[in-house]
Amino acid sequence: MKILLVEDEPKLASFVKKGFENEGYELDIAYDGRMGRSLFQQHAYEVIILDINLPYINGFELCRLIRADDPQVPVLLLTALDSLDDKVSGFEAGADDYLVKPFEFKELLLRTRALAKRNSDAGSVKRLLRISDLELNLDSKTVTRNQQRIDLTTKEYALLEYLLLNRGKVISRVDIAERVWELNFDTNTNVIDVYVSYLRKKIDRHFKPKLIHTVVGMGYVMREG
Repeated sequence: MKILLVEDEPKLASFVKKGFENEGYELDIAYDGRMGRSLFQQHAYEVIILDINLPYINGFELCRLIRADDPQVPVLLLTALDSLDDKVSGFEAGADDYLVKPFEFKELLLRTRALAKRNSDAGSVKRLLRISDLELNLDSKTVTRNQQRIDLTTKEYALLEYLLLNRGKVISRVDIAERVWELNFDTNTNVIDVYVSYLRKKIDRHFKPKLIHTVVGMGYVMREG
């Protein structure tokens, strides 16, 4: 099992990492929300453990961002914030569980195992994003169209996943820049248009119907016809 821990206290992070590794699990550490989001986008994790008071992106917001990209991955909030309002905010942000510091490592381990098992049972069916004959497998990070494998770069895959997660919705260049490239949109750059062009060549050029459409002055939309 591979776990992501986003925790800005190095001693606590080291303690948790050692505990999980002693149990035979692999654990990556991010010390701020921005780094946590980057690792989440680069790797597949069975469970994500988040502190709330994090630099750059707090745990509530990071949980929302994770949920927007992957509705299934289990998220556990591990935090010193113990009020009912905090817990409500956590669950509303999309968390599956909430554990208050200080805590016993054994309880964290048991809760993590339970979340992973629940997700594994629910995930016996492949997690796919589909439109027409295009399929994106969220687990294997593979893309096919008309049952033909399509090889994409990391950014092309991230762009396609974001469009599919928002299929039918017009997505602005600003949204794409912030969610896929994690940067403020520069009106003088055409990087978004360039990558949309790359993606079109791979998934639309030799197939029908066309799926990526330009909405003049507004952005792009993924839809059939």
